[in-house]
Amino acid sequence: MTKKQTLTPDTLSAVAKARHTTKAYEETGPLPDDIVAALKDVLQYSPSSTNLQPWHMIMATTDEGKNRVAISTDEKYPFNSGSIRKSSMVVVFAGRLAANEDYMQHILAQEEKDGRYAADDPAVSKERKGQMHGARNMFADIHKHDLKDLQHWMDKQVYLNLGQFMLAAAALGLDTTPMEGIDVQALDKEFGLREKGYSSLAIVCVGQSDGQQDYNAHLPKSRFPQSEIITDV
Repeated sequence: MTKKQTLTPDTLSAVAKARHTTKAYEETGPLPDDIVAALKDVLQYSPSSTNLQPWHMIMATTDEGKNRVAISTDEKYPFNSGSIRKSSMVVVFAGRLAANEDYMQHILAQEEKDGRYAADDPAVSKERKGQMHGARNMFADIHKHDLKDLQHWMDKQVYLNLGQFMLAAAALGLDTTPMEGIDVQALDKEFGLREKGYSSLAIVCVGQSDGQQDYNAHLPKSRFPQSEIITDV
């Protein structure tokens, strides 16, 4: 039995097909508080491998905040600055630079606080906690020592969050623009990200498309057919 549907299949398909990379925004002002709160929940509850959560997001909703984000585009990518300043919200997605033992213990403590290891028998709780800690470190060590791609592995988790965020925004009737055309060094410096153990990867603008200026809103989507990208077995 499936869980209770919150979206119908037709609605979900319509959201996926209607979503597009917005090229121009209307200056409609801040988003309602309940919308902002819902989007924060989406960011918080994104999935990640072994619940690693190797991310930090900066949510800019004020003119001052958006101007700070636009520092990363004004010089090298000025064609992106307009969307940043006119959109209602800009979210900076940053990835962790390390997954050391202190951070692993931090995750473990939060999981324990949230009741992930609760059991009547304290010995069982301790065992469950130890198993999770060992499994998480095992996968991190595989990527650190064997595959030599720990940073890339953690970055991929951030992009899981980013993709979920854009689909959620579309389901709320909002338009988005993902941008990698940013000066990550300038952005990291502006928000002190590297000192906090993170580095920016991409940003996402959120708001309402300017129907006249947003040329991409009127173009037909172009995707490979399902028969080419999906194999049913």
